Amino acid sequence: MCFYRSIAVIILLATAPQTLCAAQPVADTIEHYNKLISRYRYDKPDSAIYFANIGLNLAKQLKNLPGQALMLNQLGMIDDNLGQYDDSRKKYLKSLELYKQAGHTKGMATENIRLGVVELRKGQYDKAIEYFLRSLDLSQHNGNLLGQMESYITLGEAFAGQKKYPEAISYYRTAEKINDSIPFSNLSLNLFNDISIAYRETGKFAEAKPYLLKGIELSNVPQYQGLNITLINTLASVYAKEGDIKTSIELQKSALDKARKINNYIRQIQTLTGLATTYGKADPANSLFYWKQALQLSENKNAYKEQIDELNAIADIYEHQQDYKAAYNARKKQYQLADEFFYKKMSKQIVSLQDAFELNQSKARVQELRFANNKQGLERKVTLIILAGVIIILIILAFYYFKTRHLNHLLHKTNADLQESNTVKDKLFSVLGHDLRSPFISVLNLLQIIDDDLEPEQRKEILQRLEINTTASLETLDSLLRWGQMQIKGIPLNQTALQVNPLVQRAVIFLSGVADTKGIRIINAVAADTVVTADADHFEFIIRNLLSNAIKFSKPGGEVLINTAISDTEVAITVNDSGIGIEPNKLKNLFNRGTESTRGTGNEAGTGLGLLLCKEFVEINGGSITAESKPGVGSAFTIKLKKA
Repeated sequence: MCFYRSIAVIILLATAPQTLCAAQPVADTIEHYNKLISRYRYDKPDSAIYFANIGLNLAKQLKNLPGQALMLNQLGMIDDNLGQYDDSRKKYLKSLELYKQAGHTKGMATENIRLGVVELRKGQYDKAIEYFLRSLDLSQHNGNLLGQMESYITLGEAFAGQKKYPEAISYYRTAEKINDSIPFSNLSLNLFNDISIAYRETGKFAEAKPYLLKGIELSNVPQYQGLNITLINTLASVYAKEGDIKTSIELQKSALDKARKINNYIRQIQTLTGLATTYGKADPANSLFYWKQALQLSENKNAYKEQIDELNAIADIYEHQQDYKAAYNARKKQYQLADEFFYKKMSKQIVSLQDAFELNQSKARVQELRFANNKQGLERKVTLIILAGVIIILIILAFYYFKTRHLNHLLHKTNADLQESNTVKDKLFSVLGHDLRSPFISVLNLLQIIDDDLEPEQRKEILQRLEINTTASLETLDSLLRWGQMQIKGIPLNQTALQVNPLVQRAVIFLSGVADTKGIRIINAVAADTVVTADADHFEFIIRNLLSNAIKFSKPGGEVLINTAISDTEVAITVNDSGIGIEPNKLKNLFNRGTESTRGTGNEAGTGLGLLLCKEFVEINGGSITAESKPGVGSAFTIKLKKA
């Protein structure tokens, strides 16, 4: 940090000493800081933050509201680049408020765009579109064509994110008409890239290429090198989709050289992951080579989300190569990073939930006191009015009666809402305290008895038990995080056409170690051409959970079968086991939140949340889930999803 500050100060003094002069206009001074921040925002974020804070303090001293808003916007964009979306959103909201106070409609439109982009990154498409439409309205009222063009582009991106490409192209076309009537800018390059991606995803490769070639030619200047790299990568992806892998790789390697020359780590990671994906299964050695380079760069920049994605891809390649030790190490590192990164965030959300609950309790108490005071006031009024006559007394008493009923109804509703919030909180803390504590105690106990004097067979048995307990703990934590996230901000949805068989086979491989320990045979009888419409993450979680339950409740030496039944409109996927079955009184409440978890045939524990999550994930994807079972015979869980 100190090194970047020193370099930054030297550059500031050497390049623009006039900006420090008191006679220099304030707007020019702030704009100079803005240019310095934009220069260092990607490759030297510490220097960018340093200049932004200097500019912000200067704007505060001079009571320059637009200048303060501009610096906060820059700080928000730095947070955005680092994946800190909650922090960036807070800064954008402060900036928007300052622009409102200053009556700066152009700045207000810009901040609405930035807030919409944050929601877009989180998958909240409705909120994103709402922000983009506000920005469009502001830009239309003040006649800002560039702002209107950016609003139409981001609206297109919101629909493209939902795979609604015809609607996206329609917005891009409107933006293109505005672009033809105004001077060239970086927005023009963004438009060319976005519309090319939409054509690529709809198979219109010939329509995509002219936009990309034009954009690459116009962006081949120093100030647009970042966008030039992005356009080259998009063109490479078009060739890859066409099957011309050689040309695709050549383009990506040229983009990588450019990204390294300008020291832009975001574009480097983008290009490295693109190269790794292009090599793919056809050349796993080269694919692994580029994934590892991307991982090293992400580690250097503390890009946690990128590290998790890269480790997942590396583990998949090792599994495909049957190098299970390397795959295990990569997967272990991925889970550790995910636990640290997401668990910390989840902890903050739990604290926020607790604070919100306590705040609601305080508000309820205040409301009760207010109701009590109102009641006393009414009683005093009734006492005084009695002197005026019996008729007036009867009218007031009737009014008081109906008013009290209304207040009691409100109190009852408030208490019910608080009870529901309390139930959610108690359930979450109970599961965290019980279902995570027990597995980790088992793991510690097993670790303590491992020493060099153990026989090989004993050591092998303990390590197998240790692996089972650790896997169960990770699955428990995964379920808790998903459930807690859903309680706080709902369930994000990203539906696509999914090949069912590979995802089922992936779950089979993932759980094969647990199945082998119990001598259980898993049969994947899903047809190779079975395709459904669903969210990939949701579907993989459902299948893995149902298969895990089938293994958990199967007797040693049993068999688990996954098969499908396909109609004209839907696909039914069934997981059958020959286990202990489910009692009829438990079967009818199987998918309810209050259901108690049952231990498996190997004394495996659970959270009781797995089937609840499965039901919510299936239903949000427009499907259904049912269960059939006979005690002592086995169970069959069936999910029905739309046929793609």
